[in-house]
Amino acid sequence: MFSTGLMKRLEEEIKFNSYMVTEKFPKELENKKKELQFLQKVVSEPAMGHSDLLELESKINEINTQISQLIEKKMMRNEPIEGKLSLYRQQASIISRKKEAKAEELQEAKEKLANLEREVSVKTNQTREFDGTEVLKGDEFKRYVSKLRSKSTVFKKKHQIIAEFKAEFGLLQRTEELLKQRHENIQHQLQTIEEKKGISGYSYTQEELERVSALKSEVDEMKGRTLDDMSEMVKRLNSLVSEKKSALAPVIKELRQLRQKCQELTQECDEKKSQYDSCAAGLESNRSKLEQEVRGLREECLQDESRYHYTNCMIKNLEVQLCRAADEMKAYVSSDQQEKRKAIREQYTKNIAEQENLGKKLREKQKAVRESHGPNMKQVKMWRDFEQLMECKKQCFLKQQSQTSIGQVIQEGGEDRLIL
Repeated sequence: MFSTGLMKRLEEEIKFNSYMVTEKFPKELENKKKELQFLQKVVSEPAMGHSDLLELESKINEINTQISQLIEKKMMRNEPIEGKLSLYRQQASIISRKKEAKAEELQEAKEKLANLEREVSVKTNQTREFDGTEVLKGDEFKRYVSKLRSKSTVFKKKHQIIAEFKAEFGLLQRTEELLKQRHENIQHQLQTIEEKKGISGYSYTQEELERVSALKSEVDEMKGRTLDDMSEMVKRLNSLVSEKKSALAPVIKELRQLRQKCQELTQECDEKKSQYDSCAAGLESNRSKLEQEVRGLREECLQDESRYHYTNCMIKNLEVQLCRAADEMKAYVSSDQQEKRKAIREQYTKNIAEQENLGKKLREKQKAVRESHGPNMKQVKMWRDFEQLMECKKQCFLKQQSQTSIGQVIQEGGEDRLIL
């Protein structure tokens, strides 16, 4: 039972440490790094003025308008903002928050336990000091050293006496061996004499009877002594047991009361915990519902804001168009010729007249080109033939000028003939 409980405690501690190392501490470290980067960025940037703040506000407004336009486009495409996994994500976030809270509680409990253990160690040290095991200082330490030295001299003397006793014991052991050997020889001689006289074993039986009687007397004495000692020991043990019982009786009584109180408190704690869990689950479900409602209302608000901005833009465009139409009507109705010339209608009519005149000229030019197309093409063909003829004459002249010419060119009556 003890080993299984210890293994469970070790497994729980390993799980807690692994959670702290793999999940909680990395998140805290990442948050601290982000805060440090943000603070470094803020420190490195120069001080911002009123113009910088206005520029940032304008950028924020532009980004908000772009976001509202994108949301409106997304809503027009009927694309949901969140997927079907929102409920599971909420549950996962709730579980992670609970896990972090329990980890913090466990960490606090461990810190309290460490503080209590330190207090217990301090108390135990104080009790040891009260018992008499104090640390020696100054003159007391010197007296203690002198006492040790005197004891060491006494020890050396005793050690020397023990060495002398050991040497004497060796001599006595040797004499005992010699006496035993002599005794055996005498016994052997006595047995031979008894055999000769016909009374073999007499001395042995007599010695055995004496030895047995002596042993019996010793055993009887020992029995009497042991019975007395046992009765005294039993009396002492009974007295000690009664003293311990009387000393432990109030403690046992208090322990029973504390155990009963502990059972009541654990039962009450379990009831409160079940109530708390049920209440927390209800509050979490209500909170998730409220969050969904708030999200839906925010989406509706964003839709209304985007529609509002869109209608404002359309109204501004229509107002600009109305202003331009009013200016155009004013310029067209006015009696001043310069104002009329500024009117868009006059400019358009002027451009239309210019384009019509240009089209008329182009049509006339096209007609002239069509009429002169045939003779012009014939003239172009004649010109090309003339160019070929002149090129041929050139080649012939060049060949005549060279030594490798073949044939003869005769000019008669304005004609050139080549005779090979």
